[in-house]
Amino acid sequence: MLKRLIPLLLGSISLGVHAAPTVTDSQLQALATERHWLNLGHYQPGRFSGWRSYVDDDSFFLAADGASNPASELQATLQALYAPVGDDSNQHAQCRYPSRTRWLSEQLQLSGLPTPECSEYREWYEDINPHATVLVFPDAYLNSPSSMFGHTLLRIDSPDTQASGTSLLTYALNFGAMVESMDNSMLYAWKGLAGGYPGQFSLLPYRDKIGEYSRLENRDLWEYQLDLSPEETARMVEHVWELRQVIFDYFFFDENCSYRLLELLEVARPGLRLTEQFPLTAIPADTVRAVREAGMISDVHYRPSRERELLARAEPLTPPELHWVRQLADDDGVLQSSEYQALPAPRRALIQEAAYRLVRYEAAGQQRDSANAARSYQLLQAINRNPPPALQIETPTYPEFGHESRTWQLAAGSREGRAFAEYGLRMAYHDLADNLAGFPLGAQIELGDIKLRQYEGNHWQLEEFGLVNIRSLTPRSALLKPWSWQVEAGWERVAGEDGQRRLVPHLNGGGGFAWQPWDGVLGYSMATMRLEHHRDFDAPLSAAAGFNAGLLWRNPLGNLLLEGRGDYFDNGEVRRSLQLAQQWELGRDLGLRLQASREFSQFSAPQTEFALQLRWYYY
Repeated sequence: MLKRLIPLLLGSISLGVHAAPTVTDSQLQALATERHWLNLGHYQPGRFSGWRSYVDDDSFFLAADGASNPASELQATLQALYAPVGDDSNQHAQCRYPSRTRWLSEQLQLSGLPTPECSEYREWYEDINPHATVLVFPDAYLNSPSSMFGHTLLRIDSPDTQASGTSLLTYALNFGAMVESMDNSMLYAWKGLAGGYPGQFSLLPYRDKIGEYSRLENRDLWEYQLDLSPEETARMVEHVWELRQVIFDYFFFDENCSYRLLELLEVARPGLRLTEQFPLTAIPADTVRAVREAGMISDVHYRPSRERELLARAEPLTPPELHWVRQLADDDGVLQSSEYQALPAPRRALIQEAAYRLVRYEAAGQQRDSANAARSYQLLQAINRNPPPALQIETPTYPEFGHESRTWQLAAGSREGRAFAEYGLRMAYHDLADNLAGFPLGAQIELGDIKLRQYEGNHWQLEEFGLVNIRSLTPRSALLKPWSWQVEAGWERVAGEDGQRRLVPHLNGGGGFAWQPWDGVLGYSMATMRLEHHRDFDAPLSAAAGFNAGLLWRNPLGNLLLEGRGDYFDNGEVRRSLQLAQQWELGRDLGLRLQASREFSQFSAPQTEFALQLRWYYY
């Protein structure tokens, strides 16, 4: 009998040691509304009452109603921390939730916890060895829908990295959409807007991200050293372990890479209030600005893209020298030609390095080619025998120093003698004539652009509702031959019968070329196609072929845009226009724009319009 009682008594003692502490309801509710606990659960206030978590994965929660009840999740976590250790200690709550474990232990002075080994977590953590945090901003890349606004990720540095400066051996912490390989760009854009993709955190070598952004996508990188302490960085990385394989909804404009990383920074330093600044949209450059305004940036390092390095090395070369660059990139045997060797050695040094950079640029993203590799090797040997001076690249304006992403517009003008006032709002982001600091010349992304007009006599009308208007005007050069393109969709007013102007839905796009004859001057010419529904046309949907050509000049006042357009419809209608816009940059977030246009249509006599518009960039 006594032999049977002893194991029972020992089991009772063991259960007593590992019993969760008694927490009163008031203590539980107080802890559950602590900012750090809400951050760990990614909770936000519900639309009408209560709470909801951004996490869209039931496996993340221990309580059945944990996604909407922080107190219930806290209680379930406490119980799980004291649960006996099973055969696989890595599945214990302390191993799955090290960040929760640490915080609850500190808040409640927990004692008598079981001691699982947590070998998987410890090996993972020791491999990362977190010590410092760097916020990385790859600049905008218009040829990828997911990258039009730029991107943000975090670099986690170890103590050795900080001492040696070997950042390429560190880890990059990234949040991104899980995209199906069969999805094209249009489907990707639509699903990204509608939340059709799940999002996940990933941790991978930083050198891989450098290769993806600065080489494959030709994007400049900005690295912002944050002032997080080693303890704060460790706290954040602990929480990242809790988010492995956890699913979030992904939306381009709010629940995106930048917003998720701001949440992690709030876990690292609970007193931060970063996400509260982005109730509608979280555009990457805006989030970098928020981090700077929070005083968290201690240093900045700029990494130019491979394309920018190539163009900088080619910039001092003459047209004949650029021809030599092209020849060397195609055939390294030219190195030994007597005509090439007759060139002055300093000029050959510049030509050879430009050719080498061109070869590497064109090979980016391609499968390894033995002939290409041999050509690169020969050029590299020539560079070593006759090295050029160090490449100097001027650091552009920091992206967070550009104008804010949302724009309010107030204009006064006249159309064919009728005065009007115009009130506008653009949700995002930048057009060709906007204040340029922090943005590339020739890049335009406009989303959600609405304009209301009030004509004399108190006649109101919707003048324009733009859904999307994107232009990528990349100049061609002797070495690079990129295409320029544009796409636009929305509603706009055009000429109709009886002198009326109709509000028509339309979709148009085009492709062509841009060139830069002088510094600060960009010319472009594109062939276009247009589809629209016009109630004065017989067909429900009418098509037009046309052109779009213009000149963009960066002048002392700001930007001047002169543009001509033409649309030739299948029903015989011909619509043409000339437009001029000059922006005066009154400040980073304030501009004054003079606009003039002359429109021609078979429906009416030519129409002339002038307007003076005040633009306030504000988020």
